[in-house]
Amino acid sequence: MITLGKKAKDKITGFEGIITGRAQYLYGCDQYCIAPPARDGEIKHSEWFDEGRILVVGDGVKPEDVGVEKSGGPNRDCPR
Repeated sequence: MITLGKKAKDKITGFEGIITGRAQYLYGCDQYCIAPPARDGEIKHSEWFDEGRILVVGDGVKPEDVGVEKSGGPNRDCPR
């Protein structure tokens, strides 16, 4: 299991960002949501990847560093 908040990269496409979500399915195809950094002031869509495609490339952020007293829920674009 990959820790949420890690900086990660998809081994196939090179898509890179911070892991912000995890989906665990009954039939065993666990997936992770990767949120890319904003580019030119524009926030890009997050994407979901199977666990086997993900390579952790850095520490990213700690969940407690982005947490708040009252949770607002998932990002507006996850899941699609």
